[in-house]
Amino acid sequence: MKGLRWFLPLIILGLGYLGYTAIAATKSAPQQGDAAPPPPIVETRVVQPTQHQVLLRAHGEVTPLETTQLSAQVSGEVVTWHPNFVAGGIVKRGEVLLSIEPDNYQAAVLTAEADLASAKAALIEEQAQAAVAKRQAKSLPPSQVTDLYLRKPQVLSAKARVKSAQAALKRAQRDLDNCQVTAPYDALVVSRDIGTGQYISAGTHVGTLNSVEAAEIHLPIAGFDSLFLPKPLPGTDVHLVRNGSEPIQRQAKLVRDLGIVEQSTRMMRVVVRLDDPYGIQSAQPALPFGSYVEATFKGKTLERVFKLPQSIINNRQVWVVDQAGKLSPRTLRVVRTEGQYIYADQGLTPNDQVVTTPPEFPEPGMTVRLSSEVSTEGDDE
Repeated sequence: MKGLRWFLPLIILGLGYLGYTAIAATKSAPQQGDAAPPPPIVETRVVQPTQHQVLLRAHGEVTPLETTQLSAQVSGEVVTWHPNFVAGGIVKRGEVLLSIEPDNYQAAVLTAEADLASAKAALIEEQAQAAVAKRQAKSLPPSQVTDLYLRKPQVLSAKARVKSAQAALKRAQRDLDNCQVTAPYDALVVSRDIGTGQYISAGTHVGTLNSVEAAEIHLPIAGFDSLFLPKPLPGTDVHLVRNGSEPIQRQAKLVRDLGIVEQSTRMMRVVVRLDDPYGIQSAQPALPFGSYVEATFKGKTLERVFKLPQSIINNRQVWVVDQAGKLSPRTLRVVRTEGQYIYADQGLTPNDQVVTTPPEFPEPGMTVRLSSEVSTEGDDE
């Protein structure tokens, strides 16, 4: 038993060593047979520089090009007014909107005409007397012939009275003409502030008109978009759309920019001119004042830029597969973003293979396989 006590630890150690050796041999055998994991498969697209026409979008409200506060220029009683001279009515250029009782002004014209005829008769009489005096002066010593003798002051005074009478007639005729208030342009009546039989004084406000010959839309342009505005700006075609259950589309023109940057928004504004907004002179659909529209127009053309979907870009960086099949990061200089695409002018070269489905954890120098190559291998099999 004593000998067994001495040999028992040795036997246990020996058995442990044999077990460890067997386990190590069993573990290493499969490892030697395992193959290295295959490189990840990625999809790529070959990129080429291209030309891109920038498309700018903005929103604005349709407003009248002109608004006029009509006022009476003479006093009197309103005797008639145009049936369309009501809020919401459309009146044509030159149509009589209202008439003021003209009797007093017609009488003033007759009086002025009579005064002018009298002044002209007086002038004729003075000119005749001056002619007689001139003939008589030939038989008199020169020292006795004066301007007063020749009636020159009298003739000048008579001429002045004729001019004064002509001016009075012109004023009377103007007042008579102003008894009829006419539309200065094709207009939408915003308000009418007088009625038949009402007595109004000169300067009384009688109504408000908005021109329907043309409208304007002021479009705010952000700073990053202002770099791509077309040059020259005036004359650029603009497509307008008013969205709704029945969208309305019209064509317009850019005419100018306001020349300032707003302090609160840091935006500039460009002005669009829309002719015949109510479709009075044409069969175009109406875009009433106050309509909110989307405006689209072409900006500058970008030369030699690469078009890429935003979904493959992370922090302005994309992955490229080189000729050895390894990943390489490229940092882009993005010059324009439109919708789901970006346009970069630096960071890529023609024929680069840009990865569109990068691995979960890409690293520079990582070996990858192209999905096109994998598909080809499968077809060969």
